[in-house]
Amino acid sequence: MDLNHTIVPSTDRDASAAWFARMMGLTYEGGQGHFSPVRINDALTLDFDDRRQVVHHHYAFVVNDEEFDSIFGRVLAEGITYGSGPADERTNMQINHRQGGRGVYFDEINGHSIELMTRA
Repeated sequence: MDLNHTIVPSTDRDASAAWFARMMGLTYEGGQGHFSPVRINDALTLDFDDRRQVVHHHYAFVVNDEEFDSIFGRVLAEGITYGSGPADERTNMQINHRQGGRGVYFDEINGHSIELMTRA
């Protein structure tokens, strides 16, 4: 079984999809119908959708070391607050080293929590 897509609520679907794609090193090709999809891999898209109210979600991604370095470099370059954990440590400006890897949490422009980890 594969997850094919999931809806990401946003206040501006195009701006949110473009920001997410840029930060994650992905391509955003513009809106398609009602959604603004960003392809994560061959099996999965995140479909950004306009909502009046955005309920914050958590999206966790396993990435390799090169992807982590690239994405985290963009987080640093944009001055985005980040942290080593999902609760109190979300803004401590540190990364974690769980299971011998690296992990970090940061918020996207709608307040959704993005987690990157190099070890699942």
